Amino acid sequence: MKKLMTAALMLVAGIANAGTYSQTRYPIVLAPGVLGFDKVLGIEYFYGIAGNLRDDGARVFNTSASAFNTSEARGEQLLSQVRTVLAVTGAQKVNLIGHSHGGFSARYVAGVIPGNVASVTTIGSPVKGTPVGNLMQQVIDTPWIGGLGNTILNAFSTLLTTIAGNSWNEDFKGSMASLSTAGAASFNAKFPAGVPATSCGEGAYTGNGQRFYSMGGTSVVTNIFDPLDTFFGVTSIAMNEANDGLVGRCSNHFGDVVRDNYPWNHGDEINHLFAVRGLFTPEPKAAYRSQANRLKNAGL
Repeated sequence: MKKLMTAALMLVAGIANAGTYSQTRYPIVLAPGVLGFDKVLGIEYFYGIAGNLRDDGARVFNTSASAFNTSEARGEQLLSQVRTVLAVTGAQKVNLIGHSHGGFSARYVAGVIPGNVASVTTIGSPVKGTPVGNLMQQVIDTPWIGGLGNTILNAFSTLLTTIAGNSWNEDFKGSMASLSTAGAASFNAKFPAGVPATSCGEGAYTGNGQRFYSMGGTSVVTNIFDPLDTFFGVTSIAMNEANDGLVGRCSNHFGDVVRDNYPWNHGDEINHLFAVRGLFTPEPKAAYRSQANRLKNAGL
């Protein structure tokens, strides 16, 4: 809560010099995916995106979550922070933008307090689950090796969360179960708004007085100087369709599909690592600005 109040004061100080292109009616709340930090060692999860949006008039709040946990647990964490944003700003509603597992968090909040959410935008979110989650769940369920791995990863998650100045509980096994195709299907049954009825179609554009949007990438190795590309190159082996290294093109569909094939991998979608991406590819910050402008034009 202290971080969000500080962010609010910074917004008030900087709003006089801002443009208006991204000036939405309601505040924008950014929800992180796995790793869950808002800022760690001075590095933002949504790298440079919040500040760029503020430069164009938006009120933006970064949030944090468990590095790894179930969709419901992370949803409750975001819910608490959204209520703080509403209290601090006096706004009636917020526009939620969630990357990866953060998309589930945003949808959870939209389902729990529909009257306080104007829109949900998911970025590279595995709405229908990911084969990488299926594979990791199988590994974690393996006797001895899986148990040891889960313990190590939970310890790493706790360390990362602590360094980021947060204190969320961690559950790597629960996270992978939630991101599996079965886990996503279970979540979708509870929060069906915006979920496509077909395997690769669009979902309802509106529901519960809210608007739904999605974006995603379909490139894996986008810049050989980006260390994250090696990781996504390995994880993409588990995929069975065009993907960003972790999430398939059809799986990222939710509501109004703005674009599902940006030449980005899963890290590029949040402007990482340190804004290194493929040559001549769209700037991620520009895509977020355009989405904010879309929300503005929709009166949100």
